[in-house]
Amino acid sequence: MTQAAAQTRPFRVHARHLDSQHARVLQEASFEAAAVAYVEDLHPTAGDDDISVIVRDLATGHEHCFRIDLDSGEAALCG
Repeated sequence: MTQAAAQTRPFRVHARHLDSQHARVLQEASFEAAAVAYVEDLHPTAGDDDISVIVRDLATGHEHCFRIDLDSGEAALCG
């Protein structure tokens, strides 16, 4: 196993406006990385400035909401 693979963990991510049945499980290093990776694959509707996603660490059950700026890719906690 590579060092990078050893540092990732499974996260379950879904867009806040979608039902959780549309979630994906991603192997990433952090909550933020999982949120951005999900949005990169989601292909949001043109004209959207940002999107909110729910990220759950499958190992601990901890959950966070992030708002992703679609222009810059920056992630911030939902407010």
